[in-house]
Amino acid sequence: QVQLVESGGGLVQTGVSLRLSCAASGRAFSSYAMGWFRQNPGKEREFVAAISRFGNSINYADSVKGRFTISRDNAKNMAYLQMNSLKPEDTAVYYCAARFYLIDTIPADFGSWGQGTQVTVSS
Repeated sequence: QVQLVESGGGLVQTGVSLRLSCAASGRAFSSYAMGWFRQNPGKEREFVAAISRFGNSINYADSVKGRFTISRDNAKNMAYLQMNSLKPEDTAVYYCAARFYLIDTIPADFGSWGQGTQVTVSS
């Protein structure tokens, strides 16, 4: 298993940018595809973006395509989510997750999760 810690959330206004970071420790980071998900109270966890082990395959939810960019640095054991043109509907707790080997978009397929970081976008 890999341990994950997110950072970078906060309270921002509509239209600004934030970058979330996910620090990984434990087993070989490059063995894991990484994903970002978000969740609001009373709602299911929602897929945001995912990146394959070496970054050659990337998926985005339609709601963030063109605004968010997922990336990773295997040398630093880090994953990132650059969020531009933020909207109030992007408000949620954002989670970093790791899935062994294969890229995926389904939360239940990810075995390791961070504690989450709150992003609040005010209108």
